This record gives sequence, structure tokens and C-alpha cells, in this order.
Amino acid sequence: MGKKQKELVSRRDFLKKGAAAGAGVAALTGLGFKEAKASEAKFDRVADVVVVGAGVSGLAAAVHARDNGASVIVVDSNFDIGGHGMLSGGRVILGGGTSLQKKFNIQDSADKIFLDHTRPGSRVDRYNDRNIVRAFADNNVATFEFLLENGVKFPDKAPDVSGGAAPRLQIAVVAPGGLTVTINGRNGSGVVRPLEASARKKGVEFLLLHKLTGIVREEPTSGRTLGITVTNQGNTLNIQANKGVIIATGGHTGNVEFRRMFDPRLTEEYQQAGEPYTLQNAEGEQAALAIGASLGDTANQTNEGGLAITKTVHIGCRGGYQNLKWNPKSPVFQRAGASGLTVEDWQDLIMVNQLGVRFWNELDGSYDFYAACLGSVVLDGGKTRLGGPIWAIFDADAVKREYWVPNPPNVDLNGYFFAADTIEELAAKINNPYQKRPMPPSALKETVAKYNSYVDAGSDPDFKRPTPKYKIQTPPFYAAWSTPILHDTLAGLRVNAKYQVIDRHFQVIPGLYATGESASGFAMHGLAKCLVSGYIAGAEAAQEASVARPLAMSVGFGNSNGRSLLSSNKPDSIRKLG
Repeated sequence: MGKKQKELVSRRDFLKKGAAAGAGVAALTGLGFKEAKASEAKFDRVADVVVVGAGVSGLAAAVHARDNGASVIVVDSNFDIGGHGMLSGGRVILGGGTSLQKKFNIQDSADKIFLDHTRPGSRVDRYNDRNIVRAFADNNVATFEFLLENGVKFPDKAPDVSGGAAPRLQIAVVAPGGLTVTINGRNGSGVVRPLEASARKKGVEFLLLHKLTGIVREEPTSGRTLGITVTNQGNTLNIQANKGVIIATGGHTGNVEFRRMFDPRLTEEYQQAGEPYTLQNAEGEQAALAIGASLGDTANQTNEGGLAITKTVHIGCRGGYQNLKWNPKSPVFQRAGASGLTVEDWQDLIMVNQLGVRFWNELDGSYDFYAACLGSVVLDGGKTRLGGPIWAIFDADAVKREYWVPNPPNVDLNGYFFAADTIEELAAKINNPYQKRPMPPSALKETVAKYNSYVDAGSDPDFKRPTPKYKIQTPPFYAAWSTPILHDTLAGLRVNAKYQVIDRHFQVIPGLYATGESASGFAMHGLAKCLVSGYIAGAEAAQEASVARPLAMSVGFGNSNGRSLLSSNKPDSIRKLG
């Protein structure tokens, strides 16, 4: 039997045995399974460090843990790596005296970074955990040089000003290879793809399409973290972590009930940036909470100073986040549904709630606008208040001014974009899963007529919109989905400056770390906090003492030091779009 055939037989044998072996470990997760003793746990795989999530922070953690001598397995529920970072603008705000700053004679220091992110006058920065910010500041230079060493490329020019005491912003060069590599052609690919390549070269193993179902601890809410449980195509896999588990699953914006713990207004109609490539479903946070972890710095999520929620820019589609316009040739475009119509001038439309009524100045992009969106509907004589959907209403003249083509693939006709010859017909057509009640045609007709009168008058007495310019009067008329989009997760698991997770009794959970948007304490927008937190956690986890007694049961293609007998560079067979 050839080597390849033996590997395939081993894998089939492993999948059969692994499902049976998994029952003991699953019992320890605290996620509704029957309690069991740690001595009953049987593991299918083992590594020193197990990273959950292959986004920016997870990749940084994996590579740096490997640099510090640890064997590493990374699991991710997606068909490919990168998470939110893959779709980001690749903006990396790192300073403190990096080689690039020195090349262009930019004076900066870790202390300046620390002071910038703890400013009492900033609604974002004043809530930050100062110990975490100190660790971030002290590791900026090392993290930037780490990126260069691992293949991340930046333009050879001086960093740009980013609002701090010194220029620190650099934008990664888009990864080569087209949309099959970059997913949507974004600069964030220039961060995650080089880190992935470096991780694979250094021996990090990736298990894609593996969903976290629980974290294993010695006792349900005490003792050391021992590993994780994941599922893949109906099979359970238990992975031991000799040194540590790092949660890097990317936050909670896609989990309706979880996000409503922070803000009860965020009901199901609010979608998040990055759908459908990345879902941010809080699976890491939930698994950690189940074994005794706590949340931290929760005020950051609702401080109304960050980018927790943003105005749509691409209307008529599900995921109209301001910096993400889906390319029809993207491998996930079929799931995304449409690219959206990009708004250049908000004077070209009005916004109405699901009852067909204007509720705010459409030109506003402040948190007052978001608050109005989230509570724009009053029902039952004042007994009920609801939020979205929010619809942009415009006419054929606006389409010409904006140079829009209001057809697929630019718009999503499955409940997110409608057209009609009259305003009344338009209202009657609107049918969306989140539309709690039908839009009254008479209400929308009255709203448009009133607004047109404000254009004639040159002023908006209702919402003080500056000099309304254009009437909505030329058929066909359109309604496009314009409900605000959730973006940054700004609160998560409570961690210390080493990114160790803290439990409900304010003690470190041994062997458990959280990074990026899964961690609390730092409401910074962008990739820098994710990269630095991963860099720190990777090193810290690699330096943990190994578990005192071996619990791993090597089955199929695992061995005692956690290195796969299959090539760690060949999980491409599971990369196909699931």
C-alpha cells in the first residue's frame, strides 16, 4: 500500500474512532453536556498551543507561538483563513519607533502610544484598560518587525498620520493571486496571506471547517484548560493543548442574543460587516463563559465613540458596510447577494422607517442618527418602539445623478431592493423578513410629498437637513435597504496584559487566552490591536508549563508531540466553498 493510501486509511480510521473517543471530553465543556471527571477525557490530537480562529490575531498568535518553540494547531470554522482581517483595508497603525518610522525620521515612542490611547478627553480611549494599553504600546515595534520578518509588505513611504502624536498608519500591499486568494481584493489579504504562508512553512497545522463546540477544563469551572472540542462534517474531534488555548474567534457582532447583552436595541435586522465570509458568532466567548470566564470593560461596546455601528454606504444589499463592496467575481459573492449602490451624495435620497416615515436628517452620520434608526418606529399608541429596517427612497433622476445601475448584481432583489411606477405601489411591494408590519402606501406617499415641499421651500423644518436639493418625483421609484451595519466588537472576554482570560472570581484561568475582538480592554479600531494581542498571547502561551500528566490518546495520524503525520501544508482539500 502506498504512502498516500495509508494516509487516507488512517484518516478514515481516525474519523471513526475519533467520534467515539470524543464523548468523554465533550462532557467537560460546560455547554450543556453531562459532567465528567478530567481523567475520563480522551483526546484525538495534541499540540502545545491550540488557536481557535485563523483571523489576524489568531495567525499572529500561531506564528509567534511557533517561533517560541511550541507546536501549534489552528482551527477555524470557515473554508479559508483570514476572518474579518481578509476583508479589511489592511490598515496597520503601529509605531513607537519602527524601522519604517526611523527610515523617514519620524520621532515616536511607546510612551506616546500609551498616552494617545488613554486620553481622558476621548470617548473611546478613556475607557481603555491602561495595563492592556501599556502592553500594546510596549510591543508595537516588535510586532511591526515581526510582520516584516513574516512576509507582510508595506509601501516604501512614510507612515500616514492617524490621529496620534506621530504618523503610524501604513497599509499592507494586496496579496497577489486574484480573488481566489484575496476573496474580495482587499488590502487585508496582504496581512493574512503572508502570515498564513509563514505559519505553514514553520509547521503550524490548519484544520479548516472545524467548528468550536467547547473548551475542556479539568473541572467544569476550575482547574487548568486542557484543550478544545470541535466538529467537522458530523464528526467530533478532541484536541489537547499541552500549554494553552488561544481564543481568536473574532467577536460577537453576528450573535443576536449575545450582542443584545450590551445593547438590547440590536435585534435581528442588523447585519454585520464581513457577512457572509465571516460571521463573528461569539462561539469563543460563549465556550469560555461556559467554563467560568467573565466579560470585561463592557462600556466600550456602547461608548458611542467607536465604530461599533456604522451608516450604510452601499445600499440595496445585505452587507452595506462603508468599506466593503462585494465584487461579483468573489468566491463568496453568491452568498453575499449583491454589491450595492454606492451613495456619493445623501441629498439624492430620503430615509424612512418600516412605516414609511422620515425620522432624521439623512446627511447625519453621528450616533444620534444611529439612535434614531434603532428606535424610529412607535406603534400601538406609544406602547411599542422598534428599530429597522431602514429604507432609502429615491427616483429615476437620482439614479442618473449617481450613475447607478439598479439591477443585479448591484442590488439584491430577494427582499432588499424594490422598484415601482408609483410611490404607493412601491410601499406595497416592500416585503422583507425583518419588516414587522406592511408599509402603509398612504404614509410613504405623504412622506414623499412633504419632503418635496421642503425642497421647494429650501429648508427642512422636521429634521434640519441642510437645504434639501432634489425632489422625488420621476418614476420609476425605488426602495433600497439602508439599515445600519454592525462592525467593531469593542468588548469581550476579560483579560490581563498577557491576554490571559480572567474568571468570575477575578483569577486567571490557567492555559486560556483571548485575543483580538474576542478580548476586552481596548476599543481600538483596526488591525493593530489584533496583531499585537496575538503576538503577545502566542509567546505567553508557548512559555506556559506543559500539562503535568499526559491525557492525550494518539489516534490515527496524531503523535505524542502534536505534529501531524500528514503534511501540515495540505489541508487544501477542505478549502472548497462548503
